[in-house]
Amino acid sequence: MLGNFTYCNPTRLYFGKDSLENLEDELKKYGKNVVLIYGGGSIKKNGIYDQVTAILRKSGKAVAEISGVMPNPTLKKLLEGVEIARAHKADFLLAVGGGSVCDYAKAVSVSVHCKGDIWDKYFVKFFEPVCEIVPVGCVLTMVGTGSEMNAGSVITNTDTKMKVGHVFNDSVMPKFAVLDPTYTLTLPHYQMVAGIYDIFNHICEQYFSGEDDNTSDYIAEGLMRSLLHSSRIANKDMLDYEARSNIMWTATWALNTLVACGKSTDWMVHMLGQAVGAYTNATHGMTLAAVSLPYYRHILPYGIHKFKRFAVNVWGVDPAGKSDEEVAKQGLEEMEKWMRELSLVMNITLLGADESMIEKLADSTLVMTGGYKVLSREEICEIFRESL
Repeated sequence: MLGNFTYCNPTRLYFGKDSLENLEDELKKYGKNVVLIYGGGSIKKNGIYDQVTAILRKSGKAVAEISGVMPNPTLKKLLEGVEIARAHKADFLLAVGGGSVCDYAKAVSVSVHCKGDIWDKYFVKFFEPVCEIVPVGCVLTMVGTGSEMNAGSVITNTDTKMKVGHVFNDSVMPKFAVLDPTYTLTLPHYQMVAGIYDIFNHICEQYFSGEDDNTSDYIAEGLMRSLLHSSRIANKDMLDYEARSNIMWTATWALNTLVACGKSTDWMVHMLGQAVGAYTNATHGMTLAAVSLPYYRHILPYGIHKFKRFAVNVWGVDPAGKSDEEVAKQGLEEMEKWMRELSLVMNITLLGADESMIEKLADSTLVMTGGYKVLSREEICEIFRESL
């Protein structure tokens, strides 16, 4: 491993059936005023809301609510939530939902006591918070983002058509997260597979960089193989607890900074996908799926040895009698077969994008420098065209 790094992850995890039982003890560590944050109301239909609010009442908490957090949380919604948390004098934020709800809670946490323009400070200039941070806890009901054990937050500015993620410092990480795989079993198939691809691409973004012999890459390959195995089982039987629990655990480890250790990391697929999401409001995992293969085929010549390794170690491609390029390309072919097996969206046209939007999408795409190729604007436009 050539890179220097510091690794710290302060989030406490409670994993498995009935892990919500640990919430009461965790709540004892924080003040009386709690803001409960959730999405469109599914937690009221499946009973999770009643379970959580019963624990909050038993714990003697004064509760305010921020409901209706959308899959791609907007700046407008963030500002609304900040005002609710300020008025309630929030001591603690409890996010109950998927990654977007957790992302949103972290954005609120760094903004409640922050003065000035929140968007400019955190999502344009990427400053770290110097104000008091309101602690966050998560009860996860949907997997994919890994937001339950990282400091990332993605917010969409609908006025500027920018969807931007900020990975804050360790102090913003959730203090704890409750991961009960049974909470994910009621998800629609579309959302399940979108989350699965989000997990897979998180690993890819960190894997496709560097030339050194890095332990993190071996861990990444193991996580990918586990995900492929479990995803195929869950795709046939969405109620298979073992498969869904393995998917949930893989999602957490895919983006809790572990497999980024010693790596430069890429993240260009996310930048391309987030631009599509900013314009179409499409499901995040599907935007990634739609742009991934055009991007990877474009950069393959610049990282041929890693793509060959990916083909052999993740997809089981036999390299005998084949050139490095042939092996690498076959790996992406196997990846495409798996994506189609899951019924992922494979082009941005189906997500609401068209040729007339290409230049605007390029304007909304942040250029990253950690992968095998730094894209020019012309290349970005070409990849979007190949994704139509």
